[in-house]
Formats: sequence, structure tokens, C-alpha cells
Amino acid sequence: MENLAVSDTLIDRRIAQRLRALRAERNWSLDELATRSNVSRATLSRLENAAVSPTASVLGRLCVAYGLPMSRLMRMVEEDFAPRVPRTAQPVWSDASAGFRRRSVSPPAQALAGEALECELDAGACIAYDASPRPGLEHHLILLEGRLQITVDGQRHDLVPGDCLRYLLFGPSAFVTPADSSARYLLFIV
Repeated sequence: MENLAVSDTLIDRRIAQRLRALRAERNWSLDELATRSNVSRATLSRLENAAVSPTASVLGRLCVAYGLPMSRLMRMVEEDFAPRVPRTAQPVWSDASAGFRRRSVSPPAQALAGEALECELDAGACIAYDASPRPGLEHHLILLEGRLQITVDGQRHDLVPGDCLRYLLFGPSAFVTPADSSARYLLFIV
């Protein structure tokens, strides 16, 4: 499996700044955000101060609280829109604790409706999201390598290379790889 580049701490600092700004824009206390997101106050404080890197699960819960797709949050911390995005300029974010890497191949932009992601999950990984950041968010996932089990709104799908799963996300979702296989996939979000 091709390895995605490891991101530096710059993106973590930008995420921290944006999370702090989102909370300030809503005039929420850390306690209020903790209640809305089901993320502890201590964790929120460490995230906003860039003392720790966020996990995919925590970012997912924060995005639900803010009503943002994770891709929009990531767009808020990435560079401005450019027509051509060379591979070397595609931002990479990783959650080492979950065995997840996400390359923003075609980052979201104000003028564009969709985006494209290249994602990798290590063998034996599981990432679950409690809710869709925006009900009805359109997804097109193409499995390139490995095996991947995706559960969307309670329905399980077992994918093998070449399969495409298209869905509108309204509720919880989970991405699971078996213990003996990682997965690499493209995800288009509209």
C-alpha cells in the first residue's frame, strides 16, 4: 500500500486555531461545547491549545456540534483554492491512534460543490461517527485496495477492490478493516 506523507504540526496548530475560533463565534464556553459534542472539557482545552492532535472520532463529534462536514473544517485550515493541486501540495492529516490517513486530493472550496479524498485505514482499524455533520451528505466511495466494511445508517456493506458504495449520510457510520487487511479508497463528497 502506498504511504501517505506524514503531516507536520502546522496543520494541528491550524486546526486548534480554527476550533477555538468556531467556539468563540458561537460564544460557547468549553463546558457548553463539551455537552454538545460529548468531548471532555479537558480534551477540548488541549485541542484548542494544540497540546494534542485530534483524532478522527473527536473531530467527527465536534463537526456534528458545529454542523460542519469534517471536510469543511479541514478546508478552513488549509490553503486557498487553486485549480491545480499537485500531489506534493495535497494536505495530509493522520490519526495514528486509529490507523487512519486522509489526503485531500481535491480540497473543498467555496466555488466547488464537491471534494475528493484518498484515505488509508490500517489492518484491524475501526472509525465510527455518531452522526452526519450535515443530513443527506452525498458520498461516493471507491475501494482501491484491501477490504473494507462500511456501516451506514445501520446497513452493513462489505467492499472489495473496485467496488463503489454510493450513499446519502443521515445518521451514524463506521469504517472497519479486518485484522488481516488494510484498505485504501477514494471518497468523493458532494
